[in-house]
Amino acid sequence: MSEPVEPRAADPPTLRFEKVRYAKSATSGVATVTINRPEVLNCFDFQTLRELGRAFEDAAWDDQIAVVVVTGAGERAFCTGADLDEQARMGATSGQYWRWMGAFIEMHDRLRHIGKPTIARINGICVGGGQELQLACDLSVMVDDGYIRHVGPEHGSVPAGGATQWLPIVVGDRRAREILMLCEKVSPSQALEWGLVTRVVPRVRLDATVGELVESLRRKLPETMRYTKTQLNWWRDLVWSQTVPHARDWLAVHSTADETKEAVAAFHEKRPPRYEALRRVEAGSGRTCERCGAVGLPAAHLFCGACGAPLPPALQERA
Repeated sequence: MSEPVEPRAADPPTLRFEKVRYAKSATSGVATVTINRPEVLNCFDFQTLRELGRAFEDAAWDDQIAVVVVTGAGERAFCTGADLDEQARMGATSGQYWRWMGAFIEMHDRLRHIGKPTIARINGICVGGGQELQLACDLSVMVDDGYIRHVGPEHGSVPAGGATQWLPIVVGDRRAREILMLCEKVSPSQALEWGLVTRVVPRVRLDATVGELVESLRRKLPETMRYTKTQLNWWRDLVWSQTVPHARDWLAVHSTADETKEAVAAFHEKRPPRYEALRRVEAGSGRTCERCGAVGLPAAHLFCGACGAPLPPALQERA
């Protein structure tokens, strides 16, 4: 009979991460998890999510680690959310997005329930899923030349991976609606005033300030800190558990919708989405048959119901 396998922390190089840098120090008691994709502003692809989840799991298992720091490589961005290039490639079926969202949820759960304090080191712009990532950390230090922003309603998504659930708790209902619906940049000073971040500092002070918070957190008892965190997570866990499974399915189905395809195409073509055309399609008046002139054809139809002719893509039509 084989011996039971126990959860054990690993030496970081043995994990063979490619898109995440993971470092641990038993001396300082700090694990640092860095999204290492500066060329694409540290956005998430599926592999990055999986590696982040595994790093958080390992840090949770390592009793020598007292504090976990989460950051992005380079100086331009902390994290800018989902990799829209990857999402454009996987838009053919909702199942592909459903699996991607599963990895995102697993990563978040492992971070939130890591059992030790976490600090987001926000070294640049922090957008979409990156804002949700920093929101999932206990504390955050932001450089004074960055910004926070949500863009889901402009890019064909809904920020239901933490933002719709937790922003009302953190900044209040009205401010949450302002952030998520207007999609405007939130300056560092505004983020600090609203309670979105813990500290705002000049870039030259970023690491020193993170280090000061680390040192303060290290001087706390591990079991009492773990249970304090468990208690503090209660409201977040409650709303997360009630909403994110539904969000996963809805976002997966919506990933193949006309507006998602149009928004992703607009992002790659560096233009605004065709908002009015999308509204005409939604109203059922956007499809017109070029052969017989039939109008008001349903958006999902590929052929004219009157004469059978192929229909042009709905969003290419003009009023």
